[in-house]
Amino acid sequence: MATIGPSGLHPGERASVCPHEGVPRPSGSLELECLQQFKVTRTQLQQIQASLLCSMEQALKGQDSPAPSVRMLPTYVRSTPHGTEQGDFLVLELGATGASLRVLWVTLTGTKECRVEPRSREFVIPQEVILGAGQQLFDFAARCLSEFLDAYPVENQGLKLGFNFSFPCHQTGLDRSTLISWTKGFRCSGVEGQDVVQLLRDAIQRQGTYRIDVVAMVNDTVGTMMGCELGTRPCEVGLIVDTGTNACYMEEARHVAALDEDRGRTCVSIEWGSFYDEDALGPVLTTFDSALDRESLTPGAQRFEKMIGGLYLGELVRLVLVHLTQHGVLFDGCASPALLSQGCILLDHVAEMEDTATGTARVHTILQDLGLSPRASDAELVQYVCVAVCTRAAQLCAAALAAVLSRLQHSREQQTLQVAVATGGRVFERHPRFLRILKETVTLLAPNCDVSFIPSVDGGGRGVAMVTAVAARLAAHRRILEETLAPFQLTLEQMTVVQAQMREAMIRGLQGEASSLRMLPTYVRATPDGSERGDFLALDLGGTNFRVLLVRVAEGSVQIINQVYSIPECRAQGSGQKLFDHIVDCIVDFQKRQGLSGQSLPLGFTFSFPCKQLGLDQGILLNWTKGFNASGCEGQDVVYLLREAIRRRQAVELNVVAIVNDTVGTMMSCGYDDPRCEMGLIVGTGTNACYMEELRNVASVPGDSGLMCINMEWGAFGDDGSLGTLSTRFDTSVDQASINPGKQRFEKMISGMYLGEIVRHILLHLTNLGVLFRGQKTQCLQARDIFKTKFLSEIESDSLALRQVRAILEDLGLTLTSDDALMVLEVCQAVSRRAAQLCGAGVAAVVEKIRENRGLQELTVSVGVDGTLYKLHPHFSKLVSATVRKLAPQCTVTFLQSEDGSDKGAALVTAVACRLTQMAHV
Repeated sequence: MATIGPSGLHPGERASVCPHEGVPRPSGSLELECLQQFKVTRTQLQQIQASLLCSMEQALKGQDSPAPSVRMLPTYVRSTPHGTEQGDFLVLELGATGASLRVLWVTLTGTKECRVEPRSREFVIPQEVILGAGQQLFDFAARCLSEFLDAYPVENQGLKLGFNFSFPCHQTGLDRSTLISWTKGFRCSGVEGQDVVQLLRDAIQRQGTYRIDVVAMVNDTVGTMMGCELGTRPCEVGLIVDTGTNACYMEEARHVAALDEDRGRTCVSIEWGSFYDEDALGPVLTTFDSALDRESLTPGAQRFEKMIGGLYLGELVRLVLVHLTQHGVLFDGCASPALLSQGCILLDHVAEMEDTATGTARVHTILQDLGLSPRASDAELVQYVCVAVCTRAAQLCAAALAAVLSRLQHSREQQTLQVAVATGGRVFERHPRFLRILKETVTLLAPNCDVSFIPSVDGGGRGVAMVTAVAARLAAHRRILEETLAPFQLTLEQMTVVQAQMREAMIRGLQGEASSLRMLPTYVRATPDGSERGDFLALDLGGTNFRVLLVRVAEGSVQIINQVYSIPECRAQGSGQKLFDHIVDCIVDFQKRQGLSGQSLPLGFTFSFPCKQLGLDQGILLNWTKGFNASGCEGQDVVYLLREAIRRRQAVELNVVAIVNDTVGTMMSCGYDDPRCEMGLIVGTGTNACYMEELRNVASVPGDSGLMCINMEWGAFGDDGSLGTLSTRFDTSVDQASINPGKQRFEKMISGMYLGEIVRHILLHLTNLGVLFRGQKTQCLQARDIFKTKFLSEIESDSLALRQVRAILEDLGLTLTSDDALMVLEVCQAVSRRAAQLCGAGVAAVVEKIRENRGLQELTVSVGVDGTLYKLHPHFSKLVSATVRKLAPQCTVTFLQSEDGSDKGAALVTAVACRLTQMAHV
């Protein structure tokens, strides 16, 4: 039968346990029958893989019925090394090497090229300490730390320590871990059920010699993963096969029920030595496994570990040899007293007997030391037994690892998983063949996983130091991130001040006094009341495309037919006469297409450029924006320019009734469906608001009764410096690089044109401080406007996993880790939250003004809203609404999203104007 390999076995075919070349196969029926028990089929391996994966997922979800046979324990290690970790770290290992503890001094340089070997010292723990009081043990550990440090000239300032405590614990934080039970002969009183990290801290404090901060509690499996040398792919799995066996891997935090978190990753220790499933593992258990289990200190427990761990491989070999000897197959049926003694064959013996480099010579020596007299055929058969037992162990380990890899691939939704696995433990060190079989079997069972295996470098020491270093790095980066984002966290007091400042600016603007709010009358005097009827034309000019619409207003419905026309650059930047002639040509084309030629329909004109309105149908263009620069228009009435173009195009009759900006159009559009809608809000590329003000408060328009819609032009709020205390260094950078420095300060803190730029400047700052992207400055972040505001909406979406957030950023050319992705998410959240809160403070000022104008204790009002930022951002609208509730508790505000707002609204402004004209005639 061929040796198992990647091209491998068909379903149901037995995986080979063929020995090395030169070792003949056993020919007797008994030895064949005996060793056949250790052969595992591909199907059986797949069943074990599936069963373990199922048990892992059960445990992750916190399901306890049926009880999962593995424990998925969070280790609270939330990041893997990224290669820049630097500094000196202490490591204390207790329980890893039996009745001794080890202290290490590990220096991390942040580069591969300049590596410093760790210094270490081992201390034997006296038996009376092992069996004494818990305080005595931890005081002994503290004295060993001091004695170790006394030998080296170190500065006594906040030394950071990682604690490797190799006993069963329940970890509730990176630096919090409760001992479940002692093992390995330790029986210190008063420790079980206690936080061992705190016990160590207390002992260090009692010692009082050095200031040592215990940063992390780490088990050896996690240390193996974290101590792995960085390669081209992330090392996110740790695998230990030593006296026992265990694995850990980086799981998505949202999948770990015990954590109750939805972002980031955390290292989970699988504790797979306890895995047992009768249906999956039962068929591969041999009579020798059962005998070993019965004779062990923990019968019925750790069944999987007893088939793989180095503590048990030698014993399995011994049981097979005893069986074959008792049946006369080996040693002429004569078993020595040593062979009959439990534990006489060790892991090192198995490794040496399996080694083909020495042939059977070493087998003879080991067997003779056991008081046996082997023949040549005996030595060959013993070698074959060692191969059979170890091959099965490697294959079972591979099935378990394949389950972990499948879990990783599924949770990250990757077609091909590329990952590095850090390996550690004496089985790997002593059995090169174990790793080879492991690799081949993993390839067979997880064909869509591209796995590289990297031996851990002193995982127990360097790995624990690396966990400590990563924790220290994350803590330092967290402090910098929080300091950077602190100015974006607005307090209720700050939002109340913004509300009051806007209220004051509104009053000054209405009275014609100096104010950053222009408070422009729009001459729209009423909102729709539902009685409007008829056909209306609408124009929407606000960019390189413009629309012509036919709006049919009937009872209970508004139907819209529209056509989009382009504005060529030569028209947008040529003469104003040619621009308006082109607009009229497009209107005539639309009328022909809709069979409206010869009809004179009322027309509303949405003109989204800065204007000073002198009447409902009079608007003076203050200045062009958005790439327009047509001559002869600035300072002119744009309705007059349109009418002149209509006059030049003879035989065309158009009745231009109203000029409307997009904010007013939004309010009127929503007002048709909800008569309580008295405010319009735009939060898109730019931002603005309008509302229905009492005419008596508008100094620039005569009259004391009725209402007037006021275009606030609130994007300029704060241009007088009133927002200075809220402006950050990043706002200043964005403002100075804009085409209008010092202008539209409120808009630059809120609208979609600028939020992405604010985020980009923050990311650059954090990169320069080494917090993001490993401190490597990327060209793409230097490019202005590379970080579009739409990315904030996508990144903050609740439906996106961290993998998808990373994909968005990688598409921009950023090379990043999961930690980077999380921090970018936090930056986006801070910037968009502040924008929404400032917007909410503005809305609160307006609705409170309306309430007080009318002398009401409580006001119920609706706000019509349009704009891509408000509509597409997953949280913006909720944050605006929540802010308004806090700042204007006496107002019940409903936000209505507008559809075809500015266009439909222009038609409705026209319809309302026609209705009011008809009423005046009556």
